[in-house]
Amino acid sequence: MNEPPSSSPAVAHRWVSLFAICTAAGMVWLAFGDLSVAIPQIADEFNGNLSSLQWANNAFSLVTGALVITAGKFGDLFGRRRMLQVGTVLLAVFSVPAALAPDIGWLVLSRGLMGIGAALILPASLALIPPEFSGKAETTAFSVWQAVAWGGLSVGPALSGVITDGLGWRWLFWINLPLAVITLVVVRVTTPESRDETAGHTIDWLGLGLASIVLAVFALLYALTEGPSQGWGSPLIVALFVATVVLSVVWWFVERHVSQPLVDLKLFKIRAYNGALAANLTMNFTFAGMSFLLVLWLENARGYSAVEAGVLMLPATVGVFLFIPLGGRLAIRWGGRLPAVVGLVVASAGLTLLGSLGTRSSTEYLAVALIVIGLGLGLVSTPVANTTVGEVPIDLAGTAAGVFKMSSMLGGALGVAVLTAVARELTTRDAASVVEASGLSPADISQFRRHW
Repeated sequence: MNEPPSSSPAVAHRWVSLFAICTAAGMVWLAFGDLSVAIPQIADEFNGNLSSLQWANNAFSLVTGALVITAGKFGDLFGRRRMLQVGTVLLAVFSVPAALAPDIGWLVLSRGLMGIGAALILPASLALIPPEFSGKAETTAFSVWQAVAWGGLSVGPALSGVITDGLGWRWLFWINLPLAVITLVVVRVTTPESRDETAGHTIDWLGLGLASIVLAVFALLYALTEGPSQGWGSPLIVALFVATVVLSVVWWFVERHVSQPLVDLKLFKIRAYNGALAANLTMNFTFAGMSFLLVLWLENARGYSAVEAGVLMLPATVGVFLFIPLGGRLAIRWGGRLPAVVGLVVASAGLTLLGSLGTRSSTEYLAVALIVIGLGLGLVSTPVANTTVGEVPIDLAGTAAGVFKMSSMLGGALGVAVLTAVARELTTRDAASVVEASGLSPADISQFRRHW
């Protein structure tokens, strides 16, 4: 397919459209990445413990990840531009009760409702790219989208720190309103509608009614979040792990046998698609979990302010932006596998460096580790997005994007839950020996443990 001249109005039009699409996606990734820096301030205001604060952070990604496949299917059936617009409105509207939240429970609920809008935005924003771009321009467009995604994740803590220390953490939600207005106006003017014209307008309502995948994810995250305090062998936690497996099997069985499945399982017969999903899940698991714990450690163990902790996370952005173009060029020349594998190896090296970080480590050492992680993520990002959306049949583009972004959001939520659970378990063991040697009464020790 021949590309029109770069100076033609059609080309200029589609790049403005990409700006609006990426602005919508940027709102999602900022919301995903900006709360961790503000958590100490929120904890002080609401007197919340670590479990409740994890839910405030994870409610958004949990709802987004659980609904994003459904949202991708809606885009295929009813129009991807329409779903992007509806999602932008919902994200902005539900930001208002989050900004006005009187307690931690209301904040968790509002963040979860914001996730409904985010679920509609993410697959639509990706699936709108192939109809407007092709060839090298499509790869460039995916690179821009991925730069915005990872930029939002890594710039989010710095922006959050500035806003939290300046205007207060509630302005993390007010900022969504002007961004939503800009997105809606530009998308309305520049972005053509896109849908799967061959799809029947029926959906796997049985799968939606059972909500099995939603409940499975919730059960897993609840078990991981509450396991350290409840005990991993407690009947509730064991039952939740069993429920996760059972509900997942139910969902798979329903999708396999209904005429209009929520997810067409033939997607998972594409080896390249499966590999890209695995890489994406791994990236988001490690980066989100690492970021959540690292920010808390910088503020609580090292005594940095919210602004300082956020700024110290920025080197990861440098690495991402430096290598995203290289990842795109390597994918064009050699295919997606080479940059994906090399990128994961580089990111692993950065995580290894970060693993030896101590209370006396210099900020320069932290910066180097984060830059290396960012370099790896930058190499992987474009090949993964291009494979999962650009190399699947066009009639499955929305669903493929939905599954892809589900792996992003749930990978991030699982990363926070799993790594926090490990950190809490290690901290609890260290604290237990100190507390038991302190001479406190059993009642005092029991009360202390409830706040770990």
